[in-house]
Amino acid sequence: MVRPSMLLALGALAAAAVACAPADNTATAGPTTPTSCSKDQLKLVNAGKLTIGTDKPAYEPWFKGDDPNNGQGFESAVAFAVAGELGFDRTEVQWSTVKFDSAFAPGEKQFDFDVNQVSITPERAKAVDFSKGYYTVKQAIVAIDGSKFAAAKSLAELKDAKIGVQVGTTSLSAVKDVIKPAADPNVYNEQIDAVNALKNNQVEALVVDLPTAFYVTAAQIEKSKIVGQFSATGAAPEEFGMVIGKGSPLKSCLDKAVDTLKSRGDLAKIEQQWLGAAAGAPELT
Repeated sequence: MVRPSMLLALGALAAAAVACAPADNTATAGPTTPTSCSKDQLKLVNAGKLTIGTDKPAYEPWFKGDDPNNGQGFESAVAFAVAGELGFDRTEVQWSTVKFDSAFAPGEKQFDFDVNQVSITPERAKAVDFSKGYYTVKQAIVAIDGSKFAAAKSLAELKDAKIGVQVGTTSLSAVKDVIKPAADPNVYNEQIDAVNALKNNQVEALVVDLPTAFYVTAAQIEKSKIVGQFSATGAAPEEFGMVIGKGSPLKSCLDKAVDTLKSRGDLAKIEQQWLGAAAGAPELT
């Protein structure tokens, strides 16, 4: 995801896309396509093991219990599903601690792929390659628990809400194009200003992307809740991708694995299990 600077304190939701390095000679190299995606044909950083990188602490709902290896949480489950498509069982997967910004910095990687809510952006793609997107970021509505709009079950119920949102974001487009509130939203230059507006009852609901909503409710606004999540329309969607070294031959195999998991509905099931109603973020239509 594109992480705002206020998320630095919790690491796994660390700084926004400010760490993108300029293109260098490695940035122009295209990925090499392997003759086979069978595990014995893959070029791995540790022979016989699939090494997956992520940050520490590893926070919920992306991981559970700060333990990526347990297969619980959205990204742990996705990572093991991808590993399975590549032919690796649980005992053949090992995790490596990689700071968020380091994952997409230029240079040699000590992981086969990294999974850490990293949004696919053109700037980051100058230094690393990405798999196809395994998660399309959704928007979410946050309100104070017990307030007028906290129990809304549909987007239509939010028409009369005074909404706060940050300028220049997909969230603002989603408010205007999807929710279409009766009154213009309060638009803030910085996300923290929108957060404070909800704290101070200057707005009745806050619209942010879902990853940020989990952080807001867990760490920024006491007694707040995610009212629900919804899909944005219009603008190109923000997607999370697995990070791999520039020119890595693993890219085509990861893309194939993602395509297979999507076509079977496995990714949708994992998303529903870990990022849906059970995580406190029901779908709103």
